[in-house]
Amino acid sequence: MKPPAFDYVRADSVEEALAALAAADGEARVLAGGQSLGPMLNLRLAMPEVVVDIGHIPDFAGVSWEGAAVSVRAGTSQAALLADPALADRQPLLAAAMPWIGHVQTRARGTVCGSLAHADPAAELPLLFAVLGGMATIRSAAGARDVPADAFFAGMFETALAADEMLVSVRFDAPRPSAGVAFREVAERHGDFAIVAAAAVADGAGVTLGLGGVSDRPVVMRWPGLAVGDAQAAVDALADGLDPLSDPRADADYRRWLVRGVGLETVRQAMERRDAV
Repeated sequence: MKPPAFDYVRADSVEEALAALAAADGEARVLAGGQSLGPMLNLRLAMPEVVVDIGHIPDFAGVSWEGAAVSVRAGTSQAALLADPALADRQPLLAAAMPWIGHVQTRARGTVCGSLAHADPAAELPLLFAVLGGMATIRSAAGARDVPADAFFAGMFETALAADEMLVSVRFDAPRPSAGVAFREVAERHGDFAIVAAAAVADGAGVTLGLGGVSDRPVVMRWPGLAVGDAQAAVDALADGLDPLSDPRADADYRRWLVRGVGLETVRQAMERRDAV
């Protein structure tokens, strides 16, 4: 299929992009890497009147570090973040999970912020943002605001972004010292969207488990002071309380069963890595 007709704006500055969004009266979409928006246009799941291309704005390239917290600007590809030499030591959960995102070719074009703004509940980056915590910096022609990770996702393909706003950067918070992390995913093929993905962080204060693919947004549970022997009961109780999605790939019962197994394995691995430090 071919996309519907739309006006195309290639923005060369942040101000030009924001002005185009404001002038579109809610009928614009932002194009960064295009790995999410492109298929949606072709399938006519998105039918904007204006597409604002921000991929050529110099200010939107690159990452910056503040200790182990990493800020990623809107034009930064997933491949660029994955290739950052500091990632494995400072953000081991991101380093472990990002090779599961799509394929080499899509990571070369797809952006970190674009995936978060798209808010597919089966995508890995929304799950990682929800588990690690952090801040999304959002701008419109009227000004800027910061939205914490736990308030950014509003539902399936829905975020805190208003129609005239765009995500200009995102900060992933630093893990606690000596934290153990783990990531696991079940998909039909490597690179496909997750049927269930699990990300865990275990530190001296407790364990955080995040789940992707099971609900209309990432599910995050924190268990303060969780003992290794209580992990199975905790994950089972979480699985029992879920109302998982059903789709042609997997029904709710199968997803709940995966949460019990994959979730528990991920929690135990994170705890083992924490305790080995």
